[in-house]
Amino acid sequence: MRESYIENKVTEIAKSRGWLSFKWVSPSQRGVPDRIYFKEGELVIIEFKAPNKKPSAYQLAIHKRLKNAGFTVHIVDSVRSGLELLC
Repeated sequence: MRESYIENKVTEIAKSRGWLSFKWVSPSQRGVPDRIYFKEGELVIIEFKAPNKKPSAYQLAIHKRLKNAGFTVHIVDSVRSGLELLC
């Protein structure tokens, strides 16, 4: 299963459940997570991966910086695990 399929399906269902979703693109900072979701004061940050794929070292460094700022980046490699976060 492709990463793009997982991301698109999770986002489609999340939107139907009332989540705001934004693709996180930062031209001056590569390695940022793929998506941010907002609902009722909650923020979920997701890095999507194809099954059994891992974030790059650079992505992990960005995740660590976000963690140090008080945020969690969730690694999602299936539609099911993505929807568990966005129930």
